[in-house]
Amino acid sequence: MSPPVAPPGWSRWLVPPAALSVHLSIGQAYAWSVFKPPLESALGLSGTQSALPFQLGIVMLGLSAAFGGTLVERKGPRWAMTVALICFSSGFLLSALGASLEQYWLIVFGYGFVGGIGLGIGYISPVSTLIKWFPDRPGMATGIAIMGFGGGALIASPWSAQMLESFGGDSSGIALAFLVHGLSYAVFMLLGVLLVRVPSSAPVAEGTTRQAPTGPQVSANQAIRTPQFWCLWIVLCMNVTAGIGILEKAAPMITDFFADTATPVSVTAAAGFVALLSAANMAGRIGWSSTSDLIGRKNIYRVYLGVGALMYALIALFGDSSKPLFVLCALVILSFYGGGFATVPAYLKDLFGTYQVGAIHGRLLTAWSTAGVLGPLIVNWIADRQEEAGRHGASLYGLSFVIMIGLLVVGFVANELVRPVDPRHHVPAPKEAAHAERQQSESA
Repeated sequence: MSPPVAPPGWSRWLVPPAALSVHLSIGQAYAWSVFKPPLESALGLSGTQSALPFQLGIVMLGLSAAFGGTLVERKGPRWAMTVALICFSSGFLLSALGASLEQYWLIVFGYGFVGGIGLGIGYISPVSTLIKWFPDRPGMATGIAIMGFGGGALIASPWSAQMLESFGGDSSGIALAFLVHGLSYAVFMLLGVLLVRVPSSAPVAEGTTRQAPTGPQVSANQAIRTPQFWCLWIVLCMNVTAGIGILEKAAPMITDFFADTATPVSVTAAAGFVALLSAANMAGRIGWSSTSDLIGRKNIYRVYLGVGALMYALIALFGDSSKPLFVLCALVILSFYGGGFATVPAYLKDLFGTYQVGAIHGRLLTAWSTAGVLGPLIVNWIADRQEEAGRHGASLYGLSFVIMIGLLVVGFVANELVRPVDPRHHVPAPKEAAHAERQQSESA
């Protein structure tokens, strides 16, 4: 299956909505914390156990993106979006069956393994295409699409909370909520499958003509042999670990932080906090990535990692004494988390060119897989151990936050080590031209 080539006069601004329809759907993953308390209550799970579907989903996201990146480049965005639709929706349907039968392993397999493959293929499906449509503003273009992944929970969090309230928080209510999710997202993602187009050699927009790639061009296989790739891998992994540690446990975390105060946080307010984090995640993806087009990728990552460490320090020291401070710092951290995701494709394009940027991006997302395990594991495991020791409230998370600060410092140092790619890794111009011509003929 190959996507139709855009006819002359086709507006490139129709492509981001196609990407958004997929990313807004798979962005539901960020609302997983809404399901944690009812699952723990209905199936007798610990916080660490209830995080497993989300963790496995993020692991499979990175692995499927890495192994499927080259295939996505070859077969095109329509094929990738179709695979994402099938896997992501099937994951929910399997999870609905698992909840109905009270078989937690089936929820883990459905949401985490099958749905996680849909996450990975869907996430990278539009990236290369968007960069080709917007060579003048790659940070903004990828930010618009990847913004949807961050904003998915803005819709899914209150929607899921409302369904659980209406259907009930027992296993049958959870199953029905999963079923509605799976069917609804299938319809919404289909819009992206039908709308997506790839650029032809004709002008892509009024007053804009497509030009041959300039600057360094590096293949995916060669890119992973460079120190630049692995420095960026560390940068992304550290930034994601720091953000996902809050995001995965957002609802119970804010409840725990203020449980012993005169104004505890209700379940509804906690779901609202998850939605706020999603909004910050979404805003950061378009806002910070667009800013990177102006100040440069390395500079924007200095902000993500350096200021992010400061925000974690403020929460650790003063977060339980002020709700506004806790919420504000968490929002800033999540905006950096989202911005890091949206900026990294443009960072890769700057370093390695557009030759196989989608496949390189897929390989880099293995850092997300690692972070998807590290972040929730650090926060949940330490919180469980602290609770067993008789601690409660904000003290459940103090050590976790100190670890996150250290990880962000490691990422900051790795970003400082990024340098231009040595010319020996560049693809010879004739090979690059032949590859571009072959890709165009396959798309047509």
